[in-house]
Amino acid sequence: MSFLLTHLVDPQSGASSRRLAWLASRSDGVPAGSAYLRLFTTAGREHLAELDLHVHPAERRAGVGSRLLAAALTAAREEGRQCVTAEVAAGAPGEAFLAARGFRAALGLTFTRLAPADVDQAVLAAALAEPHPGYRLVSWEGVVPDELAETFAASRRAMDDMPMDGLDYRPAPWDVGRVRAAAEAVARRGDLLHTVAAVDEAAGTIAGFTELVVPGDGTGDGQHYGTGVLPEHRGRGLGRWMKAETIRLVRERHPGLGGLLADTADGNTYMRGINEALGYVPTHRTVHYRFDL
Repeated sequence: MSFLLTHLVDPQSGASSRRLAWLASRSDGVPAGSAYLRLFTTAGREHLAELDLHVHPAERRAGVGSRLLAAALTAAREEGRQCVTAEVAAGAPGEAFLAARGFRAALGLTFTRLAPADVDQAVLAAALAEPHPGYRLVSWEGVVPDELAETFAASRRAMDDMPMDGLDYRPAPWDVGRVRAAAEAVARRGDLLHTVAAVDEAAGTIAGFTELVVPGDGTGDGQHYGTGVLPEHRGRGLGRWMKAETIRLVRERHPGLGGLLADTADGNTYMRGINEALGYVPTHRTVHYRFDL
């Protein structure tokens, strides 16, 4: 059976990316697959494109995926991209599909979940009680307070050396404007952004931070965003301390929340250890593949 490829107009464009889309249909008009190519526009990612490709199981092994992939790679080249990435579930057919077409595995992610109701109270209490001389914790909801804005923006470089294995993500600079815009974007979609930070009392500056986004109605699952400690402050247990305080605050303020979700690079053994110690349970794993144009 022959297939028709249609280039669609995709409305999902924003401050950080825009998308191209294709629909593959059978000759009788029945949809067989789709492909989306996200083109990043933020500093440090202008060379990247992210592929999301799906073929209906009944239409596989008929060339649909290959045609969609060819269209997406051609568009990526025309857009001046240097690398295309794709995330697939570990062990899924997509892994073999991508590997056979020149993609290589670049980054593994392990996804975990912690149900606040199931938190081991003794473990949490011990993490919160551990002394951290010279540091104190602060927290806020939504946009960072004005008095902390400059130091919070400066602390974002703690994420610059986050283990990304074979992915070509380049650090992008943060300033107060970008920090505020990110928090405002979360608020516009109706969610709540919680931030806990460790402050170096001697310098009065933020040494590390962790972020959690909670659905606006306080139910369902919350999603951990960035967690980072500046290199000069590492080795003091600040990451575990901040994350434990986040769990405490969530239990207090959002009793209806079902779980806390985290995804961690396989190479980030430090954060994986923190999550495991606090009781996060693995749910699944994905693999990021890359294709260099």
